[in-house]
Amino acid sequence: MKHYFFLLLIVLSVLNGNAQESEITTYYFIRHAEKIRTDTTNKNPNLTEKGMRRAENWSIVFSTIDFDRIYSTNYNRTIQTATPTAKSKNLEIIFYNPKDLFNEDFKSSTKGKTVLIVGHSNTTPMFVNKVLNKEKYSAIDDNNNSNLYIVTISDENISPILLKIEH
Repeated sequence: MKHYFFLLLIVLSVLNGNAQESEITTYYFIRHAEKIRTDTTNKNPNLTEKGMRRAENWSIVFSTIDFDRIYSTNYNRTIQTATPTAKSKNLEIIFYNPKDLFNEDFKSSTKGKTVLIVGHSNTTPMFVNKVLNKEKYSAIDDNNNSNLYIVTISDENISPILLKIEH
């Protein structure tokens, strides 16, 4: 596990270092951490204790990344997942509409930036697909909170990476 974490830090550092040298846009996409499931009628649950630990661990995973912006949907579980990283980077969380993904305003305001986007099991892969302009990823299984999608855009080159980060 520590070996994978170390390898991930190296990959993220290299990607982030490249982003600072030229006009490269890098998007990091994660799904919210584990949510409370005891009340199936609750459409806006909080994170479980395990989910709160995962959110803290994401901030450690991202410790070497110089994010310019952090986006989240306006739900408790996504906000709670994004908060530790936002606090560690001294950044405000910007809310996005999951029904309006990767529009022209978003593209232009994030061009050349390094951005974290926290979403849901269905919106995160859809958002990545919009950036890629193709249907590459399907919805995430509802018990999977470990996917990290990294999309790097340089000129016309778009490079996606999918990692699984178990905490």
